[in-house]
Amino acid sequence: MSALLEVSGVSVTFDGFRAINNLSFNIGARELRAIIGPNGAGKTTFMDIVTGKTRPDQGSVTFGDRSISLLKLSEAQIAQAGIGRKFQRPTVFEDQTVFDNLMMALKKPRSPFAVLFFRPSQPDAARVQALAEEVGLGQHLARKSGELSHGQKQWLEIGMLLAQEPRLLLVDEPAAGMTLAEREHTTALLVEMAKTRAVVVVEHDMEFVRRLDCKVTVLHEGAVLAEGSLDHVTRNPSVIEVYLGRG
Repeated sequence: MSALLEVSGVSVTFDGFRAINNLSFNIGARELRAIIGPNGAGKTTFMDIVTGKTRPDQGSVTFGDRSISLLKLSEAQIAQAGIGRKFQRPTVFEDQTVFDNLMMALKKPRSPFAVLFFRPSQPDAARVQALAEEVGLGQHLARKSGELSHGQKQWLEIGMLLAQEPRLLLVDEPAAGMTLAEREHTTALLVEMAKTRAVVVVEHDMEFVRRLDCKVTVLHEGAVLAEGSLDHVTRNPSVIEVYLGRG
């Protein structure tokens, strides 16, 4: 089966520092993948390249059934093509309700005219309800988003990304700052999401990665150092030396 996302031979240098070094990476259409590695390993730069924020010096990045080149698309075009990104800090409209946040995020025509005269239809409301249920906020639709806990805000933002119907979701350190119960819910949510789309999770927390029970890619100095199950990569002498042996 061909990959949904294929990164091949990608390198990028910032002021003489090679942040990504001949990186090759691919992920299937319905796959959950964790990316780990020490600070400066290239994890954020990798996500920046896939989402169009950073242009590599060389290599190719293709996406979808027709293997379209992401390097020719703007950030907005990449999002429209079906790639969503969840940053570490949640960005929700805190003065708006959970319902309104999800409604605004639905995949709809975004022209000024369409926005001005937008009235939520019954199917739209049902879709918002379903999204809220999916992320665990079904009982909180009428609440202002600013009243939610940190974990609930993270789930709301994931729901807002799901409203865009992405085929690939990049999620940056979702477990940071969460309670144990919130982390468990987040684990279940990510595993469930990966049944219908590709999900790439960048994470520092090894225990969280273990709970995801998925293939792990270890980055070091902008390249893939090891790949496989968490048990497999954590037994790798190179991984132990550069990552696990620190601290």
